[in-house]
Amino acid sequence: MKVYKIIGLMSGTSLDGLDLAYCHIWENNGAWQFDIKNTKSVSYDAEMLNTLKDAIGLSAEKLIELHNTYGTWLGEQALLFIDEDKLDVDFIASHGHTTHHRPEMGLTFQVGSGQHLANTSGHKVICDFRTNDLALGGQGAPLVPIGDRIFFSEYDYCLNLGGISNISFDVKGKRIAYDIGLANMILNYITRKVNLEYDENGNLARKGAVNDTMLKRLNDLQYYLLPYPKSIGYEWFLADVVPIVEETDDSIENLLHTSIHHICDKIAQQINLNSKGKRQRLLVTGGGALNSFFIETLQQKLGEIIEVIIPEKIIIEFKEALVFALMGVLRVEQQTNVLSSVTGAKKDSSSGVIYLPN
Repeated sequence: MKVYKIIGLMSGTSLDGLDLAYCHIWENNGAWQFDIKNTKSVSYDAEMLNTLKDAIGLSAEKLIELHNTYGTWLGEQALLFIDEDKLDVDFIASHGHTTHHRPEMGLTFQVGSGQHLANTSGHKVICDFRTNDLALGGQGAPLVPIGDRIFFSEYDYCLNLGGISNISFDVKGKRIAYDIGLANMILNYITRKVNLEYDENGNLARKGAVNDTMLKRLNDLQYYLLPYPKSIGYEWFLADVVPIVEETDDSIENLLHTSIHHICDKIAQQINLNSKGKRQRLLVTGGGALNSFFIETLQQKLGEIIEVIIPEKIIIEFKEALVFALMGVLRVEQQTNVLSSVTGAKKDSSSGVIYLPN
């Protein structure tokens, strides 16, 4: 039985840092299994955070320069991780960091050059998992649902609360997934106004009250009316959401409280549309799962019929890194790792570009 030993790398839209997960993945009687052996999170310093946040405005030359330097930095972080824990690694599977995502234009870009990452780490790298799907007419997102189906199929819904909220579930044997809308992206944008990276446990939000005008403006965003497959990026946030936050003259507590109610309204709306009154289980992962006020508000809006499951912390924090490790394995095995039922592409694909170190 072949056991793959992989490091999955993930940097999400919430800009809270780089997640590294050293995973063993193997197939047993036709079913893939996993064991997360070691993990590490690397927070971005202020310079790196601002560079990635503002990358959307860079010239082509500066963007490619960032692509290369960030790829080298990823390689350095992977090598430190390997050396610190003396890890035996077959390859590295990297998501990179999304700076541009305009699927309606057939465009997506994740900085983190695979060749620079491979050369610096000294290990084979698989990355750029999104481009092939866009070339096939898909959204290039979400990608994590392949892992939901393979590793977490006992749950009716898998909800990820990263920078963006996205959900996946089965409909008549096909996996469906899409970005619901906002999550930590708006919450972290608000807390950074008072020099906080995030609102721990939702303590500030809990003290606030709903601003009805802001809530209505957020709920009325046109994106929510679009049918799936659909996905959003930082461009949408800057153009459609930031002006609402900036034009709302209210306390930080009220801005956070209102944002959480908006996010939970939209999540509950989508789940209730599909649950049709059946008792079901919802797995919640991503940073938002650690925000107790967020989860309490979500459970309240879903009612008792939907059971909200918060897994062990290692799954909450490293599920996405685990899934990119899995996607790397599936690419090596030439098995499907991107689902057309999720992205709207012409067909399923085995995506990812392989780079060998020099």
